[in-house]
Formats: sequence, structure tokens, C-alpha cells
Amino acid sequence: MTASAEKPHLPYAAPIDAYGDGGFRFAGLSHRGSLMCLPDGIWAWPVTAPQAVTPETLTQVFDAARLDLFILGTGRDPWIVSPALRERFREHSLKWEAMPTGAAIRTYNVLLAEGRRVAAGLIAAA
Repeated sequence: MTASAEKPHLPYAAPIDAYGDGGFRFAGLSHRGSLMCLPDGIWAWPVTAPQAVTPETLTQVFDAARLDLFILGTGRDPWIVSPALRERFREHSLKWEAMPTGAAIRTYNVLLAEGRRVAAGLIAAA
């Protein structure tokens, strides 16, 4: 199944079943590359490194209806979010956490199972 910024892989939120080798498995689908997971769907996300996370690559997050939390999965290593990006989250009154992608997936899945309005930008690592 192909996806673009306009068309999600899946038109609803779903837990991430597996992660590795540069991709993800969820809802019986597989995807190589990074993912943007929102309450209304899961999309391909063109970000390949934390340094490429910008307000523009997070437009879907900032435009989303009320979210309880946004989780940024930064690949294999932790990453410190820039002050400018922190300010953007603050401007949108959006709570967020950045952590390695494996931890981000576990956190996302738990919060999703609790029925929370959670979103995650998950950077794939090879």
C-alpha cells in the first residue's frame, strides 16, 4: 500500500506491532521509512533524522485536534529538541516527549490502549 501526505496508510490509529530494519509493522501492514501516527490515521513521514524535524514536518501535529501528548521517536539515540521547536510546541499548548524510537513505540502503544489522544512521529532506524 502506498501513502502520501494526503492519503494515510491506515485511516485510524493503531498500535505499532514491530520495528526494525528501517521500518514498521502495524495493523497487518508493513512500511519502510518513518511514520506519523495521529488519532485519525498513520502516514508515511519523510523525516530520516532528528535534525530534520521542523515545524514544517510537524504541520499535521500542530493542525491536529486536541492531543494529550505528542511523542517523537528519534531513531536509535536520544536527541535534544531545539529551543525553537520547543517554543512551537509551547505556542500550541502541546505536551511532548522525545525519546529513542523503541521507547516511543512502547509509550505510544500503552497510551493508545488507554484510549488517550496520542500522536507519534517515529523515525525509522536501519
